[in-house]
Amino acid sequence: MTVNPFLSPSELPYRLPDFAAIREEHFLPAFEQGVAEHLAEVDAIARDPEPATFDNTIAALERSGATLRRVEVVLNTLTSSDATDGIREIEKQVAPRATRHRDAISLNRDLWARIQQVSTDDPQEAWLLERYRLDFVNAGADLGEEEQERLRELNARLAELGTEFSRNVVRATGESALVTTDVSDLDGLDEARISAIRQGDEYVLPLLNTTVQPALAQLTNRATRERLYTLSAERAPENLEIGARMAELRAERARLLGYPDHAAYKVADQTAKTVEAVEERLGQLVGPALRNVEKEAGVLAEHAGHEIEPWDWPYYTEQVRKARYDFDESVLRPYFELGRVIEDGVLHAATLLYGVTFTERPDLAGYHPDMRTWEVFDGDGTPLGLFLLDPYARPTKRGGAWMHNLVDQSYLLDERPVVVNNLNVAKPVSGPTLLTFDEVETAFHEFGHALHGLLSAVRFPRVEGTSVPRDFVEFPSQVNEMWALWPEVLSHYARHHETGEPVPAELVERLTAASQFNQGFGTFEYLGAALLDWAWHRLAPGETVEDPAAFEARALEAAGVLHPLVRPRYRSAYFQHIFSDDGYSAGYYSYVWSEVLDAESVEWFKEHGGLTRAGGDSFREKVLSRGGSVDPMEAVTDFLGREPGMGPLLTRKGLN
Repeated sequence: MTVNPFLSPSELPYRLPDFAAIREEHFLPAFEQGVAEHLAEVDAIARDPEPATFDNTIAALERSGATLRRVEVVLNTLTSSDATDGIREIEKQVAPRATRHRDAISLNRDLWARIQQVSTDDPQEAWLLERYRLDFVNAGADLGEEEQERLRELNARLAELGTEFSRNVVRATGESALVTTDVSDLDGLDEARISAIRQGDEYVLPLLNTTVQPALAQLTNRATRERLYTLSAERAPENLEIGARMAELRAERARLLGYPDHAAYKVADQTAKTVEAVEERLGQLVGPALRNVEKEAGVLAEHAGHEIEPWDWPYYTEQVRKARYDFDESVLRPYFELGRVIEDGVLHAATLLYGVTFTERPDLAGYHPDMRTWEVFDGDGTPLGLFLLDPYARPTKRGGAWMHNLVDQSYLLDERPVVVNNLNVAKPVSGPTLLTFDEVETAFHEFGHALHGLLSAVRFPRVEGTSVPRDFVEFPSQVNEMWALWPEVLSHYARHHETGEPVPAELVERLTAASQFNQGFGTFEYLGAALLDWAWHRLAPGETVEDPAAFEARALEAAGVLHPLVRPRYRSAYFQHIFSDDGYSAGYYSYVWSEVLDAESVEWFKEHGGLTRAGGDSFREKVLSRGGSVDPMEAVTDFLGREPGMGPLLTRKGLN
């Protein structure tokens, strides 16, 4: 074996993992050593003869586990972004062992006793101490021996099932691609898209992770639309049983930990705090969204001249947009070239708002040749960290878009952030990469997460940047979307890729006017997914689900979101957010929870001069730089100068 690059800190700038040196055979040995080192460090903390202090207990825990952290961050990155068969096999082996390792720490009685003895007068330390205590209680630190053993079994089994669920989605999404040898089936797609999906004598249109596929808006052949929609909505049926079993096990775990169900367990440390608060907010949106869906359905059917089906909705939405608003989204694509959108749009807006600048570093490689890397500097020239972009879809990459850290910001560890944005743009065979406006907004959204990581200024890695409650983390990223259409930013990046001409103002006006159409559909399909997630995780301990498909239908009907034309954005069998790991389980509501804060903040920026350094600096100081080191709702209230309410969000969505 070559020298294992995981066993010492990277010598690359900012401790960027040395992807060029990392091989699959390095993972398991380094993982085993990392676990052994971490356990030894934790044991030393737990058995320290000195009285427990913040520094020798909590800060010491923050310093521990460096080798394991290096291994896991790279493995998790590749599992999501470039998962070969070898990486998937390593993940399968590591996932349950990593869960057992976390349990060994959180269920260490000596360590828990020591944490309970710590006291501090420092506000940031006190906040972190409370996070640790809640983490340990929710992980079962107060349980008896027999209950802890059952908890270990549950966690290990859930880790195995989550990995299996994810693997099935990746496999089924590939296998469910629409395949045809007749190019006329693809009428409506542009030539560049058709060329990109040609594989020999076949055309292979891959699925994205959502129920509604983007191509449904363009395909003129109704039979092709039905086939594509059905492939998407019915994929991975084997996952229904896995998801149901996971929900049952999570309910049992919640009871062990003293909660009535998994939703109550998960929401206890979120900004929402209670299941009642979540249900009240979601319930406020169901009625208005349903009324808009019915209106929109009537408009679409009238335009089509016949009753429509779910696979018709995206197509006739685009037809109505063209007719009602004289707007064809495809005419915007020549103005949205990927490189220009990123450099002259996304990064430029960050410079205007926060004074940060970006220097491309082609010498610093990511894990895939398509990636780009920038070094980020503060306004005074101080190095802040690295930003990496992985823009293209590929078979080894999961669907969707996301941000994650390769290195967390922390003054304690003297580490600056290394942040990655993942998109899933189709890579053209040749020529420029032209984006839809949805993809442009996604790029701005994900960079909002990146800014949350890059502008973090905290002492402890546990509370860096995006390490905030799940129902708060989407807030800064949603705010960043507003700059995509801000005139000063738009005029800088939206230029024709051939002529350099700026996007015509009338096109932008029509885009803005058309944007509120179909808001009922967008809100309703989101609510369907959020309330489906909620139903699975309000399952009572001991309750079993014999027929998961029937459970899904009953849950949607009970919540008022079962509609023949609008299925949830994610159905149970491919709802990776909630079943691939515990991350978003009982937490998909967080997008709308965060959007309430986003809508309020957009109004704040407009009231305070729009895109200004003063506004950006205030948002940076009071929200972005704080990460999870303060109560997030106190941070946003401090920024807004008021308690946030629902009004701006309902107005934005045309639901009031």
